[in-house]
Amino acid sequence: MRADFLSVKHLLSIEKLPRADMEKILADSISIKKQRGNHSSLPLKSHIWALVFSKSSTRTRVSFEVGIRELGGEPIFLSASEIQLGRGEPVKDTARVLGRMVNGAIFRTYSQRDVEEFAQYANIPTINALTDEEHPCQVFADILTVQEKLGPIQGKIVAFFGDGACNMANSWAFAAGKLDFELRIAGPKDFHPSPDVRRRASGKVIYTEDVKAAAVGADVLYTDVWVSMGKEAESTERLKKMQGFQINRALVSRAKPGALVMHCLPAHRGQEIDEETFEANAQTIFDQAENRLHAQKAILTWIVA
Repeated sequence: MRADFLSVKHLLSIEKLPRADMEKILADSISIKKQRGNHSSLPLKSHIWALVFSKSSTRTRVSFEVGIRELGGEPIFLSASEIQLGRGEPVKDTARVLGRMVNGAIFRTYSQRDVEEFAQYANIPTINALTDEEHPCQVFADILTVQEKLGPIQGKIVAFFGDGACNMANSWAFAAGKLDFELRIAGPKDFHPSPDVRRRASGKVIYTEDVKAAAVGADVLYTDVWVSMGKEAESTERLKKMQGFQINRALVSRAKPGALVMHCLPAHRGQEIDEETFEANAQTIFDQAENRLHAQKAILTWIVA
């Protein structure tokens, strides 16, 4: 299964992905979506891919398992709690074993360093399916959704509300510089991206605590849960500080007419978004969820090309 390291492609980070590759994946997502059920080729034929998950998942797991099968391959789901990784085996040892047995890996874990170490030692195509720092697959699905509904994302204004220090806000910040759109991150100052992420993010990214100003003229209003996986011990403090950063009817009224309201799910209605606004925008939100499948199939196709 192993190949020369320099010839192996990975998707570990939006930050490190060349713009041309990002644009190709987005373009291919559209054609792959249209071809569903009638693919002209099966790029994963005879492939076996491992899904190594340290964090629970609905959309990521299902979309990757379905996508791998639709592209001709077979997935193996490996929960970290059920393999030796969950009993203290170093990531690099698990990687060197799987690298000799499967064709690629999809890794969902806490540490960005772990997924990068896995890719280095496994020496097989590796996809970051979520870390605490980035969630590149979700951002591809999000941008695909924006472009389907509003046209090219270049020049658009995306406003992100709530926990601006989470993996989704980081990924959007890195994408803004790649694809030339404006990103406004509105949240409590304690939950703005770290100075390191702000330094590394290029493009027009605005950080503010003024939720109303962030919404004015926006093409997209975006939010994520206020208490991410692994942050449950901070729940009380987070919920208290996030009050006032909810997406609701009043906030939507400040955006452009026809602005998209988006949520990467799961949603906690009454916290980051209210019930009324969620249901009024459910078509967009669940189109966004479906697009995980199509975007990830494009990522898989690109990574083995």
